[in-house]
Formats: sequence, structure tokens, C-alpha cells
Amino acid sequence: MNFSGKYQLQSQENFEPFMKAIGLSEDLIQKGRDIKGISEIVHNGKHVKITLTYGSKVIHNEFTLGEECELETMNGEKVKAVVNMEGDNKMVTNFKGMKSVTELNGDTITNTMTLGDIVYKRVSKRI
Repeated sequence: MNFSGKYQLQSQENFEPFMKAIGLSEDLIQKGRDIKGISEIVHNGKHVKITLTYGSKVIHNEFTLGEECELETMNGEKVKAVVNMEGDNKMVTNFKGMKSVTELNGDTITNTMTLGDIVYKRVSKRI
């Protein structure tokens, strides 16, 4: 399955507790809480390029599935990780005790990030 497309955030669960857990400041959490972020994905074979735009904050990540890469996290930190496909509709990675699963079902992308007992879920629709 190809993830390519532009998606806008529709809903999210546990935003504030998750952002606190990864070290985002209270000010940034308050500013980011109601932003309907845009994710743009270009998926070509094993090569994936993702641009996340949250207001004035833009995160660019580019990687080859199954190979080590450097990813920028939501708090601006750069981490080494390997992103793998599970089945034909899930991209999964682990870094710094966190697991991220991005699942595509039709025109809906669900990203679930787990850190300890905090599960942050974002649901975005193709636009």
C-alpha cells in the first residue's frame, strides 16, 4: 500500500500528557493543542519522505524502509532509528523507549505513539 498524499489532523487523544512526557514546554503544548497539523507523505518503493507542518513548526524526515536513519522528533531532537513495514499498511519504529505505529486505512492515517503507559493517538484524513 502506498502512503503518498496530504493528510490533515482530525482528532487526537492524550496530546498534553504525551508532550509533557517528551519534554515539551507548557507554552508550546498550549500553542500546539488546537493546531490541525498537515502531514505530506511521498512514498516511492522503500523511500519515504514526510513533511509535518504544525503552524510555524515544520519537521522533515526522509528514510529508506528497513535502513537506519536520523529522524527529527516532535520536540526537535534528532534520533537514530529504523522504520519498518508491518504488513502492507503499517510503518513502525522504536526510539528512546518510544514506539510509533503509522497505519493507513483507505483515506485515514492513524499514528499511535506509546511512551511508557502514555498512548498518544492522532487520526488524520486525506485532503
